[in-house]
Amino acid sequence: MKSVQDQLAAVLDAVGPVAPLDVVLADAVGAILAEDVVVARDLPALALAATDGYAVASADTERAGPGLPLYLPVVHDVVAGASAPLRLVPGQAVRIASGAPLPVGADAVIALAETDRGAARVLVPRPALAGEQVRRRGVDARAGEVVLARGIRLGARQLALAAALGRGRLVVHPTPRVVVLSIGDELAEPGAPARDGVGYDANGPALTSAVEDAGATAIRVGVVGDDRVALRETIEDQLVRADLLITTGGLSESANDTVQDVLGPLGTVRFDHVAMTPAHRQGFGQVGGIRAAGGVPIFALPGHPVAAYISFEVFVRPALRAIAGRAMLFRPSVAAVSTSAWRSPGGLRQFVPAMLVGSPDEGYQVTPVGEPGELSIEALSRANALAVVPEQDVAVHAGDRVHCLVLEG
Repeated sequence: MKSVQDQLAAVLDAVGPVAPLDVVLADAVGAILAEDVVVARDLPALALAATDGYAVASADTERAGPGLPLYLPVVHDVVAGASAPLRLVPGQAVRIASGAPLPVGADAVIALAETDRGAARVLVPRPALAGEQVRRRGVDARAGEVVLARGIRLGARQLALAAALGRGRLVVHPTPRVVVLSIGDELAEPGAPARDGVGYDANGPALTSAVEDAGATAIRVGVVGDDRVALRETIEDQLVRADLLITTGGLSESANDTVQDVLGPLGTVRFDHVAMTPAHRQGFGQVGGIRAAGGVPIFALPGHPVAAYISFEVFVRPALRAIAGRAMLFRPSVAAVSTSAWRSPGGLRQFVPAMLVGSPDEGYQVTPVGEPGELSIEALSRANALAVVPEQDVAVHAGDRVHCLVLEG
């Protein structure tokens, strides 16, 4: 029997980031940056007016104040987008629009609302302070500065900065494309009429959502029957668009379960009994494809939705994040005090859906949701964590500290 650590190590050793691509900004959303973004020139490249008003030299306004009206001649208008700054003659003012380049010799802008809005001359109501209402050159970024470091995920704020720098393209690790197949003649699509002996496919929707939550793009094929020829054709058809495949079901060792027979000739897939519960039987390897490594990684997960989801969290999610080029592969984890007792099978690492409450300052408590050891989709739906019991432990007592994987805040 293979340990959880050995299985996870084999998975992570076999996957790596998708080769970087140079893409337009619209295609970089959600991707991981593959190279630093370095500022080519100061942003903004010139000092700019931060508001509509009058550009002045602050020294020319020192005499302004109540009872001491000071007027300065307005000699020009500057609009946003002007290609080069004017030169301000001492003792004068320039009417200026927000975002326009500050005239050479000016060091402040008096807001339009504070003045009499004069066109030929303007009343200065008070002394202006140097730097007032001015966006300094380089206030956003300095030339030579790394403003977006490789390894970060690109969202709206990061793309705004790249666009402001004039970058129309970025080099990224593209978001992995993951094909999800549910296998079994006993499965029907949700929404189909109920039939005796047929259950609805819960794994397809669940794993599609889990893939998206992990930062990848999910492609759900739907339910595929147990017919070996049809299953093989479906898998081969999906290889051209997949960076990773996930199948669920068909993993028992009875003659009617087909996954091992179908995947064997397609690549190098191992089927192991992993020392964990649930989901002790797992398949992982590569099947023929166009990736440079010689194939597309594939996970063959158990058919029960609870076992499939836990397998995804333990093995598939870290692999997906590695393929996407992310630095943080694993869910956050905390130690929590158990509020109840339960038994755990010796020699197996037990993963128990649980409710985690508390805070870093107060500490955490964890309570199993449902009966530990029983696979309940309803219980899993109420869990926000997985309580993890080590292989050497055969029981958890109330008050014991238990390691927990945090599934959601």
